[in-house]
Amino acid sequence: MSPASHEENPEVPEVPTQPEEAAETPAAAPPATEAGAKAADAAGEQAAEAEEAKAEEAKPARRRATAAAGEAAKPAARTGRGARSVAKAPAKKARAAASTQVQVELPAEIFETTVNVPLIHQVVVAQQAAARQGTHATKTRGEVRGGGRKPYRQKGTGRARQGSVRAPQFTGGGIAGGPVSRSHAQKTPKKMKAAALRGALSDRARHGLVQVVSGFVDGETPKTADAVSVLTAVTGTAAGASTVLVVADRSDDLTWKSLRNARGVHLIDPGQLNTYDVLSNDRVIFTTAAYESFVARAGAVGGQEER
Repeated sequence: MSPASHEENPEVPEVPTQPEEAAETPAAAPPATEAGAKAADAAGEQAAEAEEAKAEEAKPARRRATAAAGEAAKPAARTGRGARSVAKAPAKKARAAASTQVQVELPAEIFETTVNVPLIHQVVVAQQAAARQGTHATKTRGEVRGGGRKPYRQKGTGRARQGSVRAPQFTGGGIAGGPVSRSHAQKTPKKMKAAALRGALSDRARHGLVQVVSGFVDGETPKTADAVSVLTAVTGTAAGASTVLVVADRSDDLTWKSLRNARGVHLIDPGQLNTYDVLSNDRVIFTTAAYESFVARAGAVGGQEER
């Protein structure tokens, strides 16, 4: 072989180097493709999460918009019974405001007397005693059935002598000294009752717990809600928070029907006003007619006492 051919031969091995570089290029391409795919997947996941977040945010907005539209449509859709109830609300407030407390000057001879505690105690005990039925009773040995024969002979048995098995020491026998039916009523003079009532009213009046109202319900139809709202406005406490003694004439059917089932309210006629009811309730509220009737009656009794 010629030297030229030997010189050209070294150039021949350089040809396979190009395929090696080309082979290296495809080998490097797959990592770039995988990175791009991963980046694309991450971007897709982020886009999906963003869309889901937007959808979640849009849901409450739609609900709020729907609720707002419903609330806006309610006033326009109120007809019939709903419209009547809305129209009645101001009327109730007006009626409650119309029946307010009446400022009166309480007579000193009735509401500013000396409080005699022992006298009040005696009158209250007598009143509670008169309310007892007195129907409790037991049977004595003479009233119990049986025991007519002597159980055993008088002597020779070594036992205590017995004349009947219905004696108090035997089971099933009579009761010794047991209660009997009787009346527990005590006689109390009228002047003592009147003095005790004046003392109880004076004690309530000194603490500002005696009040007078013009009425509880306006119109001719009994309304418990209106009457209770007047009581709440006058007493300044919620209904049922304290006990109230309402003094109203028996002929005032409107007040009696409105308050007879109210919680914490005790109704009484001015002629039946007594010391126990005044002390057992936190407040005393008169209607105007009942107040005038009671003052006239109490003043007449006081004039008789002075004579």
